[in-house]
Amino acid sequence: MSDFVGIGWSYWISIIALGGVIFCLWLLFTQRTWLDGAPKGEESTGHIWDGIGELNTPIPRWWVIMYIGLCVIGLSIMFLYPALGSNPGVVGYTAAKQVEEERAEYLKTIAPIYEKFAAMPLDELVKNPEAHVIGERLFLNNCAQCHGSDAKGQPNYPNLTDGDWLYGGEPEIILQTITEGRHGIMAPLGAAIPQAKAEEVANYVRSLSGLSHDATLVPAGQVTFNQFCVACHGADAKGNKALGAPNLTDNIWLNSSSKDAIVNTILNGREGLMPAQKNLLTPDQIRMLTSYVWSLSNKEAAAQ
Repeated sequence: MSDFVGIGWSYWISIIALGGVIFCLWLLFTQRTWLDGAPKGEESTGHIWDGIGELNTPIPRWWVIMYIGLCVIGLSIMFLYPALGSNPGVVGYTAAKQVEEERAEYLKTIAPIYEKFAAMPLDELVKNPEAHVIGERLFLNNCAQCHGSDAKGQPNYPNLTDGDWLYGGEPEIILQTITEGRHGIMAPLGAAIPQAKAEEVANYVRSLSGLSHDATLVPAGQVTFNQFCVACHGADAKGNKALGAPNLTDNIWLNSSSKDAIVNTILNGREGLMPAQKNLLTPDQIRMLTSYVWSLSNKEAAAQ
């Protein structure tokens, strides 16, 4: 069933659909001479081109019967299925319901594959070669679009291989992130910090990770940082995993380390969304995916 912004659209679609069938039946009715049997003789329209005349011969009976049958089938489909605007149809079919049924059937077929891993702790799953392969495939199918096939991320999508985690890299935290998702927000401070002050803060932040900066602007930038930024990033600027505030001292950047990018972030803020996977993946699949993601930054533990 379709969702419309107003009931008028539902009526409009219904009128067009039913009107098309009614018009087809009317057109057939106007050619009803077939009811008297096969036409006798030939009636010319009077139009002749290059010696070829156009005849006004009624359409064949079989053709009319076929189209009447198609109109009946069309009307039946419209009333059985959701074809008339927002009307759900007699059988109550929806594409979403079909997808859910097919997904449920699919999950039944793959359940035996995950059964033997159900009781295995995450720290053992990560060492299991078969579980690693399954986790990798789950990652490529569900995560690579944002984090890349090598899991090294891209601007605004974190690198999962470097051991630097916004919310924590423990298996339980990763499992929670995959299951429930994350919504990270860097609040825009443009209303409180003018452009010049933002550039001072940007130079101070770049100095924390050893990047080139204007040393004359650092002291003033630190003052502004302590006034507006320590609540999330901490007095030492090493971040806060409870809030997802990144460490600003390690030269690992979610977006860009350029001064202009930092200034833009301070003034306009940033927002990042990691969608929850609990409605797409089963708990067993999430555990398998968690073990794989955890192994990417814990190579030694996975190899033991």
